[in-house]
Amino acid sequence: MSIKLKNIGLIGLGVIAGIAGSMQFDAMAQKNVGAPLPIDELRQLADVFGLIKSDYVESVEDKKLLTEAISGMVASLDPHSAYLDKKAFKELREGTQGKFVGLGIEVGIEDGFVKVISPIEDSPAYRAGLKAGDLITRLDSTPTKGLTLDEAVKKMRGEPNSKITLTIARKDEDKPIIVTIIRQEIRVQSVKSKIVEPGYAWVRVAQFQEPTVDDMAKKITALYAQDPNIKGLVLDLRNDPGGVLPGAIGVSAAFLPKDAVIVSTNGQLADSKQTFYARREFYGARGIGDPLAKLPEALKKVPMVVLINAGSASASEIVAGALQDYKRATIMGTQSFGKGSVQTIRQLSADTAVKLTTARYYTPNGRSIQAKGIVPDMMVDEYADGDGLNSFRLHESDLQKHLTNDKEKAAVEAAKPAFDEVEEARRIAAAEKKRKPLEFGSKEDFQLAQALNQLKGLPVQLSKVKPEVRKESDSIDSKKDDKKEEKKDSTKK
Repeated sequence: MSIKLKNIGLIGLGVIAGIAGSMQFDAMAQKNVGAPLPIDELRQLADVFGLIKSDYVESVEDKKLLTEAISGMVASLDPHSAYLDKKAFKELREGTQGKFVGLGIEVGIEDGFVKVISPIEDSPAYRAGLKAGDLITRLDSTPTKGLTLDEAVKKMRGEPNSKITLTIARKDEDKPIIVTIIRQEIRVQSVKSKIVEPGYAWVRVAQFQEPTVDDMAKKITALYAQDPNIKGLVLDLRNDPGGVLPGAIGVSAAFLPKDAVIVSTNGQLADSKQTFYARREFYGARGIGDPLAKLPEALKKVPMVVLINAGSASASEIVAGALQDYKRATIMGTQSFGKGSVQTIRQLSADTAVKLTTARYYTPNGRSIQAKGIVPDMMVDEYADGDGLNSFRLHESDLQKHLTNDKEKAAVEAAKPAFDEVEEARRIAAAEKKRKPLEFGSKEDFQLAQALNQLKGLPVQLSKVKPEVRKESDSIDSKKDDKKEEKKDSTKK
């Protein structure tokens, strides 16, 4: 038996060593040339591989074991590094292009069930009559109770023209509604806009995708055609989970001077140490020419408010951080998520890849957002009577194995109430059931109303939760002044 195990182990070691040799990442080529492989640990891995092959209750495919080993190895690093199998890699590419195959609904979790937040206009779900507030209790024969949001979304996505049957519980309906929907390719508009009242515009970026810069330029041009005398603009980044970096650079560049620093990154690799500027080559808009070149000149100076919340992450934090550092806009809302890391896609084969955290990013004045987030200049709750369940949403600092903030010994956590959070969350959850789902940009949008008050010079209803006090030196202008003072002091000495 021991001879058998040894032979299997050696075979496994050969397979694993072969895989290790074929994964020629740029990182390994540049960083670890000539570094010895950890033979003892690889031998243990091979031994476990051999034990499973010989002793497990039923046979397991080699491919499954090795794929899961890779997945576990990458997932152990931080919450955002991941192995992407064929399906996950395809979905990632589709997501950055602003399209996917599915039903066309924005969903969340409520009472353990999948809740429809909003159907996408002219999507299969929209045409099937799904409404905001509907609870999806079954996906085909699978109960949704207890599924994670990711699990539910994966079940709703699939191949074009495939069918799925949804069981719906709707308020004021006595019986469940059963509807069969045919999946189709959904194209998501990442930018919405409108004149909310004469002289004041609202632009919402729901996610940073490859078409975002072009889409935003078109929407803003249309706004100025509708009202050439815009006196104030609200950039809405609430619940924007991020996306592609060029999109964030382009959105920032639309409001900042040419050649302004937008963001910098730093990691182990030479190509992870970069600075990105407000230039055409950095925001990589699609098509010929520069979509920002024809934007109205007034856009560079129009008074602005940027709305953020705990759902604003990554690329949306880059935009908010840049506009805050340059004092170009007033940041309003609640503390953002705090994802200040860069993920790079390293392709392994034609249809698999690894998403690997390769750098931290920094605002123009060098602030690290990782595990801290953007603290608004003006803290404003989601509702007039409080921030609801948003106060209890997870931040990056709450995630296991999150990357630390290299600028601070202890990252600043989002401000939290000084009372029994569990009981308060239950109380608020009960109250939230009575509310209608909030539609950003609507007349019932309290934070938007406060943003308009700020632009008009009217009183703003601030949150009772106080933000972390930002030092004056956190702005770019004052940082320059601080350097001048330091130089004077050193001269005197």
